Amino acid sequence: MSSKRQPGQGGDSDTGKKRKKREEVAELSAVVDDEEVKRAVREAWSRREHYSHGNLELDCHPFPHCIIQNFISSEAFVENLQRELLDLSFHEKSNDLYKFRQSDDLKKRTEAHISGLRAAVFGRFRSWIGEVLGVELEPTVDISCAKYHHTDVLLCHDDELEGRRVAFILYLVPPWQSSDGGTLDLYSTDSHFQPQSIVKSLVPSWNTLVLFEVSPVSFHQVSEVLSEDKCRLSLSGWFHGPSLERPPRHVEPPIPRSPHLPRDETLLLEWVNPMYLDISYQEQIQEEFEESSEIQLKDFLKEEKFREVNESLRLSQVQWTRRGPPNKRCYEVASLETVPPCVSACWELLRSEAFFLLLSNFTGLRLHYLCPNDEDDENEDDGEATGSLTETPSANKSREKELSTPECFGELRRWSHGDYTLLHDGDAARAEYALDLVLPFGCSGESPEFGGFTSYIANEEDEELLTVYPEENSLALVYRDKETLKFVKHINHKSSSQPAGASACRTFYDFSFVYYE
Repeated sequence: MSSKRQPGQGGDSDTGKKRKKREEVAELSAVVDDEEVKRAVREAWSRREHYSHGNLELDCHPFPHCIIQNFISSEAFVENLQRELLDLSFHEKSNDLYKFRQSDDLKKRTEAHISGLRAAVFGRFRSWIGEVLGVELEPTVDISCAKYHHTDVLLCHDDELEGRRVAFILYLVPPWQSSDGGTLDLYSTDSHFQPQSIVKSLVPSWNTLVLFEVSPVSFHQVSEVLSEDKCRLSLSGWFHGPSLERPPRHVEPPIPRSPHLPRDETLLLEWVNPMYLDISYQEQIQEEFEESSEIQLKDFLKEEKFREVNESLRLSQVQWTRRGPPNKRCYEVASLETVPPCVSACWELLRSEAFFLLLSNFTGLRLHYLCPNDEDDENEDDGEATGSLTETPSANKSREKELSTPECFGELRRWSHGDYTLLHDGDAARAEYALDLVLPFGCSGESPEFGGFTSYIANEEDEELLTVYPEENSLALVYRDKETLKFVKHINHKSSSQPAGASACRTFYDFSFVYYE
């Protein structure tokens, strides 16, 4: 039920406007007002030297970052600020790079302590930072609140975005240990300004602020939160100003591609489930694939072959090398010289001429010169549209010359907790039409909530086009165009923390190939 308020019956006496909420003043740490400390920090920052005084510490390894404990001087203010923040609405955010909950932008919030903190940070404190760095920072307000719970993470990145000059994070967390995860990890970089390894981890602590300059080497991450009952609450944002000069972006060398190996159908008969060698069934597969551009072929290898490879990968002394850099990928690849014979034979299968032709029959793609094209389909009297290696190459010499040689690139990968791949500019620049193949081993018990699945998205869009989950002995085929990118979702702590006796794997493997027409 509603009623109109009569003049003089409460409210503002002069207007009907809402009374503006009173803004609480945020008093900052005394070190911010200390002119001598400011001068010392400015000199140390410019010389890339360590400096500490009271609650403030400047460390320049691996890049300059400043830590101010007890950033807000009033404990009551901090507690009230925390309460106001926890009352906000938070939105789930998840993509290749991160998973956490974030509030809306806080630049227009009117809560007393949120607005008071915002005024102090983007007022006096912004001036302090500008004087320390010797730059004029813009009045842009850029601040939000984030909550990280169990398995939430923000992977390796450098914060680069037009206008960002200084990043800051204010922690409002319960008592926190490194074993809880959620640390701010700082990376060293190589001569190409690419991240190498974590060299320092900052454990969040109550009412502590961390800031650093956004630069070509400011690579960092929020490690996965491992605690199941603590919330990593923080305020974060950026001070905007003239960006630091950046060197040309490093371009990775092209991935080496190889033509097929000269192996005939004998290899298929030895390894592949016989139903997938049936011509009529291949035609059904091709119809389904052409409809959706993807398919999963279950029980693809003969059972005894699959078990042999699976056991060999688990028990043998294969040499694994971690692939990076961590702002693009993090997983292990096998040195093929160290794999056991059955694994090497499976690798040969996926690179063989016979397998290229089989993929052509599955997909209709021109991965072999014997694969019929559209004109061939029209001229077929019996309607059969599959190729066979029994046809002599000499009889098709002219057709072979007309086409470029199909090629492939492959890896034998090992996945475990903490592994992932990320989208990056190089992916979009080099995107082309290709057929992706993944054949997993040792992934029984895998669950989507663990991560480790492959997501396909449209370039420059958040829309997810397809998700492929790893499944034992299931051959996944996906055809992608130049506007489609892919990533493997971060494998989280749940994958390695199952109850005793559970079947969920802690490590799984896959053959990953890309085929080009």
